[in-house]
Amino acid sequence: MNRLIRFSAFLCILSVSFSSCIVSKKKFDAETVRANKEHDNVVALTSKLGQMTDQNARLNKTIKELNNNIKDLNALNLGLNEKIELLQDSINALHDNIHDRDNRISTLGNEKENTTRQLNSTNKQIEEQRKKLEQLQALIDQQQRATEALRKKIAEALNGFNSNELTVTMKNGKVYISMQEGLLFPSGSAEVNPKGKEALSKVAGVLNTNSDINIDIEGHTDSLPIHNKTYADNWSLSTARSTSIAHVLIDEYKVSPAKLIASGRSQYDPVAPNGTPEGRGKNRRTEIILEPKLDELMRLLNGSK
Repeated sequence: MNRLIRFSAFLCILSVSFSSCIVSKKKFDAETVRANKEHDNVVALTSKLGQMTDQNARLNKTIKELNNNIKDLNALNLGLNEKIELLQDSINALHDNIHDRDNRISTLGNEKENTTRQLNSTNKQIEEQRKKLEQLQALIDQQQRATEALRKKIAEALNGFNSNELTVTMKNGKVYISMQEGLLFPSGSAEVNPKGKEALSKVAGVLNTNSDINIDIEGHTDSLPIHNKTYADNWSLSTARSTSIAHVLIDEYKVSPAKLIASGRSQYDPVAPNGTPEGRGKNRRTEIILEPKLDELMRLLNGSK
C-alpha cells in the first residue's frame, strides 16, 4: 500500500512538472485540484482496500472456523444417525413385543372367557347337585323317620311276645322282625304254629295299614344237616318256611303278594356261632324285613323327574 501511495505522488509531481511547461497556471491549478482529488480517492480506495483485506481475512478465518464447526457437526450428526438407528431398532423391537403382548392378552382374554363360561357351568352344576343333595337328604331323613315310625308300630303290635321269641330292630334303613324257630315252627317242619300265626297277624295288621312297604321274608337254619324225608337239605327247609309265612300273610291276613318276596338263606347268614346249642338256636330263625318304598328316592338318584 505504501508503494501505491509513493507511485501516486510521483505521478502527480510528474504531471505537474509536465503541465507547467505546456499549460497555463490556471489550468495547472485545475489539474492540481483534480490530481489532489484523484490522490484523495486513491488514498480512500487504498484505505478501503486495506479494510476489505482485513475484513476478508477475518471472513476467511470465520469461514475456516465454520468449516471446522461443520466437520464437527457432520461427525456429531453421523453419531446421532447411528444412535437414531439403534433407537429405531429398539422401537421396532418394542413394537414387536407390544404386538406379541397384545396377541397374548387377546389369547388370555379368550381363555378367561372360556374359563368363565366353564366356571359358570360348573357353578350351575354344583348348585344343581347341591339342590339334589338337599332333596336327597330330605328324602333320606323322611325315609328314616318313616322306618322308625314303622319300627315303633311293629314293636307296639308285638309287645306281648318275649324277646327270646322275637326281636324288632332297625338297621340299614330297614325294620328287621326276627322270629325264632320255637315261635313259628316245630323242629324240622315248615308248618306255622298257632302262636306264630298270632304274631304274624299282628304284623299283618300294621302292613295292611301301610301300603308303601316292601316285605322280604328270609328263612335261616343252623349248620346241622336236616334228617327227614320232607326236606333234602337246609336250603329246602329255609325256603319252605319263608314260603309258609308268605302264604299265611297273604291267604289268611290279606297282605298284598305284589310287595312280598320269600327266600331261603339256609345256614349261610348266621347271627351267632353254630358251635353251641344257644348259637344254633339263634340262627334257626325267620326274618321279616320291612322297608318303606324308595321309589321317589330312586327316581332322584337316577336323575328322573
